[in-house]
Amino acid sequence: MVRKLLILLFVLASFSMKSQNILWKTNFNDAITMSNEEKKPLLIYFTIAGAPLKIESEIFKTPDFAVWSRDNVILVKLDLSDESVSDAIREQNMKIKNAFGVEELPQVCFALASVRKGKTTFNALGKVSYKPGGPKLWIKDCELLLHPE
Repeated sequence: MVRKLLILLFVLASFSMKSQNILWKTNFNDAITMSNEEKKPLLIYFTIAGAPLKIESEIFKTPDFAVWSRDNVILVKLDLSDESVSDAIREQNMKIKNAFGVEELPQVCFALASVRKGKTTFNALGKVSYKPGGPKLWIKDCELLLHPE
């Protein structure tokens, strides 16, 4: 009986862990399309190899963030050091980084975007950096940007 209960708990825990995984878009054009279809702003996470990982471990990998992001934003991760992307994509990502005025990495920016006649237009909503206090405080700061009073 105890063995069956342990197996059941293990199976349920594994499903729970999988449900907390979030999916980051890495193709910016696909993210813009999804953003417009779902009428959600983009959360653009600019990072690079060697950047501090506190925002990932303390914010992005939490159930609170997974639920909030699923309901409120389209997640885009632009790793500016990713050698697997083409030179054209790397150049596009750098232009996006510069358009948002990102200087320190990692950095999170919120934006609305549209594409008309092949030209992408951004409406920057603001930036949020990591700060201690956990996901609820970080999400509260994001909500202030997304829904100003």
